[in-house]
Amino acid sequence: MASLTPTPNPLFLLVALALTALAADRPTPPRFPSPIELAFSKDGARLFALCEGTDEVVAYDARSGSIVRRIPVGRVPKGLALSPDGKHLYVANSWSDSVSEIDTAALEAVRSLPAGFEPNSVVTDLAGRFLYVANRISNDVSVVDLVTGAEVKRLVAGRGAAYLALSPDGASIYCTHIYPNPGLHRTPPESEITVIDTARQVVKDRYRLPNAAGVFHVALSADGRLGMAAQLRPKNLVPLAHVEHGWVFGNSISVFGEDVGNAVGEVVQIPIDELDRYFTPPFAIVLAPDKTAAYISTTGSDSVTVIDIPKLLECIRSATPAERRTMANDLSASANYVVTRIPVGSAPKGMVLSPDGKRLYVANRTDDTISVIDTASRKVTATLSLEGPAAPTAERRGERLFFSARFAFQGHFGCANCHLESTFDGLQWDLEPDGFGKDIVDNRLLEDVAETAPFKWNGSNPNLETECGPRTEKFFYRSESYDGWQLADLVAYIKAMPLRPNRYRLASGELTPAQERGKAIFERTRTRSGAPIPESNQCAVCHSGRHYTNQQLADVGSGKPTDRSPLIDVPQLTNVFLTAPYLHDGSARTLEEIWTVFNPKDTHGVTNDLQKDELNDLIEYLKTL
Repeated sequence: MASLTPTPNPLFLLVALALTALAADRPTPPRFPSPIELAFSKDGARLFALCEGTDEVVAYDARSGSIVRRIPVGRVPKGLALSPDGKHLYVANSWSDSVSEIDTAALEAVRSLPAGFEPNSVVTDLAGRFLYVANRISNDVSVVDLVTGAEVKRLVAGRGAAYLALSPDGASIYCTHIYPNPGLHRTPPESEITVIDTARQVVKDRYRLPNAAGVFHVALSADGRLGMAAQLRPKNLVPLAHVEHGWVFGNSISVFGEDVGNAVGEVVQIPIDELDRYFTPPFAIVLAPDKTAAYISTTGSDSVTVIDIPKLLECIRSATPAERRTMANDLSASANYVVTRIPVGSAPKGMVLSPDGKRLYVANRTDDTISVIDTASRKVTATLSLEGPAAPTAERRGERLFFSARFAFQGHFGCANCHLESTFDGLQWDLEPDGFGKDIVDNRLLEDVAETAPFKWNGSNPNLETECGPRTEKFFYRSESYDGWQLADLVAYIKAMPLRPNRYRLASGELTPAQERGKAIFERTRTRSGAPIPESNQCAVCHSGRHYTNQQLADVGSGKPTDRSPLIDVPQLTNVFLTAPYLHDGSARTLEEIWTVFNPKDTHGVTNDLQKDELNDLIEYLKTL
């Protein structure tokens, strides 16, 4: 009997061996530490730096500034917190959906704890019995029993639950949110500070933050009478045509607590910008123990803003109720309470005060250093290195450009203002190049976009070089922008952005029964009655290939009177569950609304013959893409 084993092709073997040799010789891309958060041990002997780029906690000897240990944790860690007794350090691993528990004496991870989708921040209660975890994608806060290691409940937060702070008396935990809460199309964004009652483990209040979207760290004073949160106030409802008038982003602080007024939950938003200079985006906030000063890291401006708290409170208290409501738009106000701006390293993020309050440590994310500021002189006196790769790659240089606001007129904003933390902002913008009030566009996620040209919702930009180059300089920054080398670096960084894990896929790669049914609907070629569906209206035809886009333009009937053309670039669907709202202009608040509200004539796939449970199945499948 003849053998069924095929005879190897010698030429094929030679090519395969050559490719294997090339792959073996190709150097592994260097990993940069990218420090994002800092913490001190109880005795002040250890400084801990959380590095999201190398998935580790770096422990320093605080006295000598030398590195003592590198402690591996989960993927892309985002937040850390000490237990009340200082014996454990908890790290939120955003891409592992877990929390690493580190023994601070042994300097090693001893346990992995559960969390929700994309944990971003952690804090324990005052007794150290329960751990609270803010989950950015599942929009909730996990409550974990630290005795059993089990998650006992989830508390519903706002969208993009981000950062947590415990009140000094232990009664409350405050949670901020990186994305705005869902709202009606083309209405002002609104976020919130979710207030958790730790005794009952329930949400007891939600402080409204009108016109805010992109709220980061929150801090409480040592006496618990004052709270502050760092935030952006995007002005996305007006055309992006007034950069020189401060009409794009307001960089501000939300101030609340008994020191502000008698009304519980009253929040006053105050600007940190100046009339002719902007400090963006505010990220971390630290209050001096004696409540004399507040320190705010401004990532895109490579600086730390210092606020005189007594002057700030005097300014707020002397204002009328009407003036308090509009203070955030008064760019002259900051002259009353901002006392200095301290230059630090590149893209400053998390900060921590030494236990004695004499030194402020600042994590500089894109140059892998920690600035040490003397709080008396308010100057950088030392710089600690995280000993990352000596030479930056093109992608790393591009990452620095992405986070920097130095190219825009008066330092107003950078790429990371709209693409928060290299993602998106959940907002819709009126971009000037298309005409005022024309072509309202929803902000897209940048992950894994390298091979999805053309770009823009109308497909007018053939490549990322066009998308990020002269167009940005002329219509966004209003200033001389990137040179050729810088543009190449920026595009290299964007193309290298990895796709985060999909939370709806089973580890085995199989689909659930609901997802299988949804897949059949997605791929169907006939209606329920048996009539053929034209190829141009089949889901799997337009949304085909590795990115689920045919990279063509299509009219799906979702055009609006403000659109110059009904033709829309077919978007990629990878991780589509992350990026509500939907459609080119963000008019569909949920995936379901795409077909129940905006597809009355079956022009965006055939869906009117689907029952409710079938539409649910289709959506369950889309979440796996």
